[in-house]
Amino acid sequence: MNLNDVRRDWTKLGTEDPLWAVLVQPGKRGGRWDVEEFLATGRTDVEETAGQLRRLGLPTRWERVLDFGCGAGRLSQALAPHADEVVGVDIAPPMLETARQLDQSAGNIRFVLNDAPDLSQFPDGHFDLVYSTLVLQHLPRPAIDGYLAEFLRVLRPGGIAVVGLPTELARTAKGLIWQVAPFRLISWAQRHLLKYPAPMTMTVVPHGDMVRLMDAHGGDIVGQWRDLPYSEDWICTRYAVRRA
Repeated sequence: MNLNDVRRDWTKLGTEDPLWAVLVQPGKRGGRWDVEEFLATGRTDVEETAGQLRRLGLPTRWERVLDFGCGAGRLSQALAPHADEVVGVDIAPPMLETARQLDQSAGNIRFVLNDAPDLSQFPDGHFDLVYSTLVLQHLPRPAIDGYLAEFLRVLRPGGIAVVGLPTELARTAKGLIWQVAPFRLISWAQRHLLKYPAPMTMTVVPHGDMVRLMDAHGGDIVGQWRDLPYSEDWICTRYAVRRA
């Protein structure tokens, strides 16, 4: 899998069932997400994270925020009351169109296409906060490593990246399948048996790898906690990383 595959698959997912693709939950497929309920999950996510940041003595109000992999804008809208400006970027144009249609903010969100393997459209030190969860897991590992380095580059010194990642597979039936089955088989099953519009990969980044990557690019992990229980099949960790 490469970024062209990711762009193709998420363009299809964003065209056919954007809210479900962003937040896969039982009973929500086929356009069954209620928009207000969907957006409320974003507010829960951001408020939970803000509480964690507050306990770490970190700011919960920012000038410029980057929501990486914004999808339909679930988290961008939740971040908007905490920021002067939120920039939501995504690889799939249909996701961005949905985000613009659903936008209920006071006009302080911009939704921008970013289909490059970097964030070169933004200068060094441009953001106070980078926020990304339920996103990097769907990318190939080289792309994850590259974007994590870019998160630190576009942060101002002292800025914070909030990053959610699956750090290990859970001991569930699905978790064990992902551990032993090649992705081409999982992809086939998703498309032909589960009838997904397009496959969704899941890439695990072990904690030790995250520590080494942050060290290599000038990031200091100042906090970590068990992520919200979006799925029982992966053990997910949320990190607060400060740029040196």
